[in-house]
Amino acid sequence: MNNRDIKCPSFEEHLTAAINCYSHAIRVYIENNNPSLAAALCIELGNALQKLERPGEAMAHFQRAAELQSQSPLECLQSLGLVATCKIEMRDYDGALGVFTEMAYLAQERGGSSTTGKPIGAYCDILARCEVCRVLLLMLLQPTPQRIRPEHAQTLEKYAWETTDDTITAQFLSEDLFLMLQSLVMASQSRDFPSLRLLQKDLWPLLSAEQNQLLHLVIKELSHPSGEVI
Repeated sequence: MNNRDIKCPSFEEHLTAAINCYSHAIRVYIENNNPSLAAALCIELGNALQKLERPGEAMAHFQRAAELQSQSPLECLQSLGLVATCKIEMRDYDGALGVFTEMAYLAQERGGSSTTGKPIGAYCDILARCEVCRVLLLMLLQPTPQRIRPEHAQTLEKYAWETTDDTITAQFLSEDLFLMLQSLVMASQSRDFPSLRLLQKDLWPLLSAEQNQLLHLVIKELSHPSGEVI
């Protein structure tokens, strides 16, 4: 870090050497049938690269960690969440939407209770994050009816119309958050900017820093359409 801060010419060489050391250690763990430790090193390397503002490189290591954790769904979902964060940092909002959709399917499939089949525990938190981020990303991307995927259209429909059948969403979203998201979607569709600003203020404590940044971008894009997401 210090070498980078003083713009030391050898920083790139040191970084490349460090990445090679990590890659070798990861291969050794994989060859010795220890994917969990290999995944841990992938995440450690990804975190370091992310701090160096290299989200593209970090994302590749987080993705590899997720692949190594295929037999541990909760850890896999956490790694995929890091992939999604990198895509948002790279402004690949469509890619981030795809990752959150994949995460939602995996959490629903692998996180159900053995008795009820409904998601439990940490899986509910992951589903809540996926749901909120997908709604915000869809509002930001504003896909046309011809280009929107059916599952994404269904996601928006839950918030665009009043409905009494929201039991699935209610499993992992609080009633206040669900209603505010519903109001947010309807306000964005009607370009009701005063309501959007008020909702942004009310939603602020309920959202993560990442989600608040997405909401900021949504309102910015709706207020000053650029034709291309900034």
